[in-house]
Amino acid sequence: MRFVDELYEYCKDRLTGDEEDAEVIAISVLEELSRKDLLNLVKEMNDEELKSMVGLYLIESLRAKITEEGIGHTTMPSTQVLH
Repeated sequence: MRFVDELYEYCKDRLTGDEEDAEVIAISVLEELSRKDLLNLVKEMNDEELKSMVGLYLIESLRAKITEEGIGHTTMPSTQVLH
């Protein structure tokens, strides 16, 4: 995506190589862009980019929901001591 490429070029000299770099940049950009700006970025995406973006959104949203609901986390039933 051209926007990501341009953003990376603009920021790359300030990156530390830390995993948090992408989060900080993304949060900063999202704070500055309006809904209209975001929709324009989406309009510029090709099909592959759009599917990738929606796919990542779905994965992260489902992971959050699964964690929130506690699915997959089993609790040990209290064991009774039998003599």
